[in-house]
Amino acid sequence: MINNLLDILNYENIYLIANWGVIPFWLLLIILPNHGLTNFFVQSIIVPLLLGSAYGFVAYNIYLENNIFDSFELYNGLNGLYSMFANEAFLLIFWLHFLAINLFVGAWIVRDSKRYMVSRILVVFSLITTYFSGPVGLIIYWFLRIFFAKKISFND
Repeated sequence: MINNLLDILNYENIYLIANWGVIPFWLLLIILPNHGLTNFFVQSIIVPLLLGSAYGFVAYNIYLENNIFDSFELYNGLNGLYSMFANEAFLLIFWLHFLAINLFVGAWIVRDSKRYMVSRILVVFSLITTYFSGPVGLIIYWFLRIFFAKKISFND
């Protein structure tokens, strides 16, 4: 039973499940930002817990393969980063990290936009941008927020 589960939880399947699995949560943020389902699933710890569990599973597999320090070249320049991400486990870890952080930022944007009554259409644009390119969507939202909040604040 456990071996069958471990066979299913290969890196490709984890990638596909995580990649397609976050889309319903993004759709909830975009289409039903104030609905109870969105609050329960997206504004809670459920999705980060699932993505974090996958992250931990992949990290544990990297540990078992004894190539943590052999492959960890993050700070050795761009070539080191390229070399590190040539390892599919490290690439998957990065992608899970990207999905989790972007969804967290998207959920924050929805909560914050309610607080400052930012136009929903503008929020949708920043959410879609956040889904595809995290920090750019956050910057777009931040500029919108300045307009609606009528103040600049770096620590909200």
